[in-house]
Amino acid sequence: MKKNRIFSRVLSGALAGALALSLSACGSSSTASSDASADGASDSGTTHLRLIYSPSLCAAPMYIAIENGYFEEENLDIEQVTVDAAHVSEAIGADQVDVGMGLIGKLLQPIENGLPIKFTTGLHTGCTKLLVPGDSDIKSIADLKGKKIGVPGLADAATVVSKRSLSAAGIGVTEQNMEVEFSVYSRNDLPQALENGAVDAIALGDPTASIAEEQYGLTALIDTATDPKYKDEYCCNAFVTSKLAAENPKAAAAFTRAVQKASQWVQENPDETAKIIVDKQYVSGDVDFCAQILKTYNYKPSVQGGYDALKLNAEELSKIGVLKEGTDAQKFADNAYIFFDDVPDAPEASSGTTAAAPSASASSVNFTEAAEAEENDCCGGKIEKPDTTRKA
Repeated sequence: MKKNRIFSRVLSGALAGALALSLSACGSSSTASSDASADGASDSGTTHLRLIYSPSLCAAPMYIAIENGYFEEENLDIEQVTVDAAHVSEAIGADQVDVGMGLIGKLLQPIENGLPIKFTTGLHTGCTKLLVPGDSDIKSIADLKGKKIGVPGLADAATVVSKRSLSAAGIGVTEQNMEVEFSVYSRNDLPQALENGAVDAIALGDPTASIAEEQYGLTALIDTATDPKYKDEYCCNAFVTSKLAAENPKAAAAFTRAVQKASQWVQENPDETAKIIVDKQYVSGDVDFCAQILKTYNYKPSVQGGYDALKLNAEELSKIGVLKEGTDAQKFADNAYIFFDDVPDAPEASSGTTAAAPSASASSVNFTEAAEAEENDCCGGKIEKPDTTRKA
């Protein structure tokens, strides 16, 4: 059976120049390949979509949808466009991609500022932690008042989760009443900053969080995979651009069905998933440790669950100043989400499934340059099993 044609294109940090080159190389159509019609459908009946690729364990459903042929089953021809996590919004705004997935908490403020995307389904829970030293006097969120928290960025999803929890504990996190100090460090430097006492706690996403927790003997004050407040809340949603949703809703729905099916497969086959995505160089690192992390998430996809998480985030983020005060959460969610009549809330479980043979065309893709991208939002980078001999 003919497999999808998979391409890889890199958008570098010098985004403006790279985007200009990409536009001249690929033409102005956002949903069509060079041999496709104006609505994105090629002579073969497939639709060409450009998928954001940033090496990330969270994005396992995207890779499995490629390798197991789920995009092909939906008559989608996928081009992977490698975008550094720091430049995702710019790539979307510059009309360089059509579909992807992302952390809800990090994308809401850009959406408020005009980022043209529509979420389509929740994909999984978990992937963010707030950590303190194992011997710290800080035993609860309430103990963080007046303390310094190291974060990868002031708009990072881990920072947003921390602010939500701090606010719920009665600690001020708004510009008018800030009762903690957020200090920005490189993601990989955060565990060392905590060990050296430069900060009292660190907030970051997996796999860095799980590696640091095990290697440095840290304690999680928040683990969104298990915390009662977050464990059932979808952290990551699939999305399509507003342009694709308006011009080709059929393709947008097909993309959503494919990644839902892939997410369900990841839930049922975490060990096989880890082996496939490491062997095929979507992520790099230790297969067993990747599988261990995947098993802490709930990859049961849900359209309604994704919408509910979006609405809840909008409600809480407007209270803590991330979104404009008085934001109508339901209106915000309705504007940023799209439901399709031909997309189920979730695919049927298929227990007992085994790993499908990887796509021959996908195996020819070289992800070496992409795997070296830095500062991924969560679950990205080289995922090595931590050295637990460093600290008891």
